[in-house]
Amino acid sequence: MTAQHTVTLGSYKIANDQPFTLIAGPCQMESRDHALDMSGALKEICGRLNINLIYKTSYDKANRTSLKGQRGLGMEKAMAVFEDVQKTHGLPVLTDVHEPGHCAEVASVVDVLQIPAFLCRQTDLLVAAAKTGKIVNVKKGQFLAPWDMKNVVAKIVDSGNPNVMVTERGASFGYNTLVTDFRGLPTMAEQTGMPVVFDATHSVQQPGGQGASSGGQREFVPVLSRAAVAVGVAALFMETHQDPDNAPSDGPNMVPIDQMEALLAKLQAYDAVTKGAVA
Repeated sequence: MTAQHTVTLGSYKIANDQPFTLIAGPCQMESRDHALDMSGALKEICGRLNINLIYKTSYDKANRTSLKGQRGLGMEKAMAVFEDVQKTHGLPVLTDVHEPGHCAEVASVVDVLQIPAFLCRQTDLLVAAAKTGKIVNVKKGQFLAPWDMKNVVAKIVDSGNPNVMVTERGASFGYNTLVTDFRGLPTMAEQTGMPVVFDATHSVQQPGGQGASSGGQREFVPVLSRAAVAVGVAALFMETHQDPDNAPSDGPNMVPIDQMEALLAKLQAYDAVTKGAVA
């Protein structure tokens, strides 16, 4: 993977030729206590492995399959929780934004703004996120080719913000199915010049696959993750939960947190080989 641009977040250097950064946490924010427990557990795991961690969770899941789906705590309550995670565990935090009007308020607390895949071409949202000056992570739409992301990135960079990451999360492949074309990872790096993130858990999602909710095949997360680090990526994105089968959203594709450390240790070994850190 081509080195190209480096995004700096505190002491973290996020780039395609650097050891991967982990972006991880539960799909949606469930409570203050749950967020602190999950972020604390992930911090301990990443501390033992010496992996840079960005804690991820969503204050509002605005694209649920059904009206019956739980959406999270909402922006007002969530911002206080994000601050608690930052102060208690010293971790940077990432969350999705869905409307231009939310960007400035969320950016007053959160370290990385994420643009959901379905909204990656929404110009007003991209420009509003860019103008906060915060790092912007854009998920490639399931409907876009990898080279199309250069136009998405240009909207942010041309709005005065060079701090961009681009995320692969699979492409639509028939009904209720996604497939990952790993040629897209180096293609996005070459076309955009930005750090590439691989979203291992949403890449195994089955959108709408359970009728009123999405399904998933979490057993393939390790397989796709190994392939991604073998290609070379700047960061891995993985949603995790202590009890995925009873999580309020995206449970079928989340990794049980008690399996994370062993998985990450294996991925570190592949990453080191890919990036020449070992003979």
